[in-house]
Amino acid sequence: MKQIIINADDFGRHVLINRAVEKAVHEGMLRSATIMAGGAAFADAAELAVRTPALGVGIHFTLVDGTPVLPPAEIPTLVTAEGRFAPDHTALTVRVLRGMVRMDEVRAELSAQLQRVTAAGIRPTHADSHQHMHVLPGVIDVVLDLCTAAHIPAMRAPYAPLFAGQFGGVAQFVGRAGLAVLAHRAAAKARRHGIAVPDHFAGIVAGEAVDTAALTHIAAHLAGGVTEVMLHPGTDSDILVRACRWQHDFEAELAAACAPEVRTALAAGGAAVVNFQALTQ
Repeated sequence: MKQIIINADDFGRHVLINRAVEKAVHEGMLRSATIMAGGAAFADAAELAVRTPALGVGIHFTLVDGTPVLPPAEIPTLVTAEGRFAPDHTALTVRVLRGMVRMDEVRAELSAQLQRVTAAGIRPTHADSHQHMHVLPGVIDVVLDLCTAAHIPAMRAPYAPLFAGQFGGVAQFVGRAGLAVLAHRAAAKARRHGIAVPDHFAGIVAGEAVDTAALTHIAAHLAGGVTEVMLHPGTDSDILVRACRWQHDFEAELAAACAPEVRTALAAGGAAVVNFQALTQ
């Protein structure tokens, strides 16, 4: 059996991301998204989630490139002088590996994020994280504890595709290889906790868009089991590039999630479009 989960990350980060999720559910193949508790458009996303039963909604734990839910003074090792998280995965990874981040603060902040999501009436189908920070040593243990306590049944394992997209040099290759190792270790720990993970992961982790051609190729070459495809769709790339400070083709990924070519390729291979609930059924 072949199953595909097309997941929209950053749900709740911006209203134009929310509108893309809404469009891709009703007009396309999107059946899964992960919500950012600290996102500026969280309330809008939560309302959309509650009224859209076809959409399985997980939690997008956030420790970088965003605003914390807790007051910054309560989590000083996680925030900058401006009260925001570290700017990106590299900055946080270095701090974690140097022992500069207190795991009790990680637990407090991620607990607060989860509480905000559940208080909005959302029962998370799974967990992942912004820029895959949940697989970091120490952080993964906190995340698995929270998932177990909250009965969150599944988690992303971002097995990095080493050669997907344009080759970005040795540094990119090393980074992807490191992520793949951490993802496999995180997946093994998750399974020991009774938490399911997909068999395969697709998407271009360096930020290039999974456009219609790329998603059609993925759909036509699915392996057996469950494959998660990570997308970051949006309705207006110009606005979102400025708002998110990220050079990304959000519109291309929205188009891919709605593309007839992708649907045709999936049908030809006998693949079903599901969300993370399929992992526990």
